[in-house]
Amino acid sequence: MRTTSSALFALVAILVPDLSLLSAQELAPEYAAEARELAVDPKIVKAFALAEELDQWSLERLIELTEIPAPPFLEKARGRRFAELLKQFGADSVWTDIEGNVIGLRRGRGRERTIGFGGHLDTVFPEGTDVTVRQVGDTLFAPGIGDDTRGLVVVLTALRAMEEAGVETEDDILFVGVVGEEGLGDLRGMKHLFRATNEAPDVWIDVDGGGLSRLVTMGLGSVRYRIAFSGPGGHSWGAFGLVNPAHAMSRAVRYFQDIADTLTRNGARTSYNVGRIGGGTSVNSIPAETWMEVDMRSESPESLDRIEQIFLDAMSRGLHEENRLRRSGPPLTLENRKVGDRPSGSLESSLPLIQRALATTAVFGVSGELARSSTDSNVPIAQGVPAVTIGRGGVGGEGHSPGEWWINRDGHLAIQRALLLVVAEAGLANPIS
Repeated sequence: MRTTSSALFALVAILVPDLSLLSAQELAPEYAAEARELAVDPKIVKAFALAEELDQWSLERLIELTEIPAPPFLEKARGRRFAELLKQFGADSVWTDIEGNVIGLRRGRGRERTIGFGGHLDTVFPEGTDVTVRQVGDTLFAPGIGDDTRGLVVVLTALRAMEEAGVETEDDILFVGVVGEEGLGDLRGMKHLFRATNEAPDVWIDVDGGGLSRLVTMGLGSVRYRIAFSGPGGHSWGAFGLVNPAHAMSRAVRYFQDIADTLTRNGARTSYNVGRIGGGTSVNSIPAETWMEVDMRSESPESLDRIEQIFLDAMSRGLHEENRLRRSGPPLTLENRKVGDRPSGSLESSLPLIQRALATTAVFGVSGELARSSTDSNVPIAQGVPAVTIGRGGVGGEGHSPGEWWINRDGHLAIQRALLLVVAEAGLANPIS
């Protein structure tokens, strides 16, 4: 059953005073009161109603943007359309930075701070993927329809609802389509946005992930490598005795796992994965190159550093042992190329932004849960900048697969929550008398 605006305000009146129902996390009463008061302000009420009335428009934009391919490093076409929508529906100025991030500024009255509010433009799917949206009943199927095209639509719809409801804020707000969140993009858009600290937002609110309850305030760090063992290559019979890159890599993976397995059974949660392997030309050829791509993650920067060093040591050991077996020809060489480096970190739950994220979520009768993940928020979190990643709403599944799907089940609630959080953090400006 859809939750209407009137039902929402009944929830505000009934649930918010009972702090035991608000959240499993510690929520200060003053932030609960602030969120409740803001949710019933006439302009916010109007913006909430508009967010619900714009349901069909939001769905149309979701389909439109999903069908504009945005593979890693090729987000430009989708970015152009996102920029047009920002200009049309409320941004005072719009530009694309040198990294490709699309940014729309909505000016505040006081302009003392800047609030960043965004989702990522790119999808995980390679160039040439069929991104046509297929609808079966109430379910939309397409690669990237949830992650994170729906996040972009939450940002756009919140902007339009604020503009049409006349919601003004004290602080500036940047509505952002970020590039390079997925895979080998390595958070390049966010790293650029926060590289120049004098230009970076003071606060970051990200839209990525599922429902209303999960609030990401802890960044899961990762390092990624592309490893290549290279040699002369040759016929499996006629050139037998040459060093073999595939044999060296097999040894290296075994040595790595032997130690990594013990490291990851205790302490801070840490993971490792050989995700892609390639090389060689035929079954009867010694490969000239064998390569792999490896992902390592940890909640702890120290544990991540340890497993990374274990990995590099294992690669060197595999190389040297294979070279010792060489009967003829030149030795193997090894290239260790780091292709991903996502920082980790965490924020105190007492920060105003996190308190407001909990409080605005509670307004909708949902208990917020602070979580750890790898999102665009990793970058500001690692720098100590207040940041939170909130969900896109609705119901979805099969992310990062061709069968990804999304259902607009009370999807407007995520837009309303996002709008409420952004305005709470930016400060609702008083009417001009």
